[in-house]
Amino acid sequence: MDAWIIFTLMAAFMQSIRTAGQKKISVHLSPMATTLVRYLFGLPVAVVYLLAIMRSDHEAVFLSYVNNAEFFIYASLASVAQILATFFLVKAMGFRNFAVATILSKTEAIQTAIFGAIFFSAFLSWLGWWSIMLGVAGIIVMSFPPMGARPELRGISYGVLSGLGFAFTALWLRQASLSLDHTVIQSAAITLVYTIIVQTIMCLIYLVIKEISQFSLIKKHIPLAIFVGVTSALGSVGWYTAMTYENAALVRSLGQIEIVFSLIITYVFFNEKIETKEYVGISAIVVSILILLLFL
Repeated sequence: MDAWIIFTLMAAFMQSIRTAGQKKISVHLSPMATTLVRYLFGLPVAVVYLLAIMRSDHEAVFLSYVNNAEFFIYASLASVAQILATFFLVKAMGFRNFAVATILSKTEAIQTAIFGAIFFSAFLSWLGWWSIMLGVAGIIVMSFPPMGARPELRGISYGVLSGLGFAFTALWLRQASLSLDHTVIQSAAITLVYTIIVQTIMCLIYLVIKEISQFSLIKKHIPLAIFVGVTSALGSVGWYTAMTYENAALVRSLGQIEIVFSLIITYVFFNEKIETKEYVGISAIVVSILILLLFL
């Protein structure tokens, strides 16, 4: 099995767990405070991981940060895009159930494919496009509101905006990693640490200026905050490494398996009903994933 597949599966699993933790903590915190938690408490994990794989070559890490304008630009853009994507995902959870909020954010796969082809000439084979389109079809089916219910347009908008943010995060972090002259795993780790540092600083500044009271609330939920941060960092290790190895659109498409994990979490931990349409949609997603694994 290719390395990018292993890292993607790990990332999808950890992200589904992290998102479940985010849902719980978002009840107590504002969307931006919830976003901060994943970076602030994930940073130590990312730093330890980077130091472990770089061993004694710490000077190379420093030079990567100061001598590479391309890296700085793309990694900084990815940092901002991921903050916005996480913020919109948390907002989406307030309008629809946990699984559907995650599902809507998964439109990132098709958005990554489209914008990757337009801006970075990251073209896919026809089979790759069919796989992604099948996955998107499954997402559309799963996102339909119940019969007779009015669609929650704000919730849908937030979910799609989250997907857009994650799409550009994927594209920009891949470009940042590829600009470095290290191994794939090292480049991904360097990019990860840089983006988390930037994201932590930005979120801290926002909270200090706009929502200073949120810090006392975070303090009250430290165990859950640590859980969200650690699972987020572990998931990011998988995403960043996979997208340095392979076309970001294919990684995001395979990453739709997170929806399977999310539905299981929805049923087991949140006692939210899984409807027939969700079983139909998930079947389409599973087939799209099988195409990726078996034929690409």
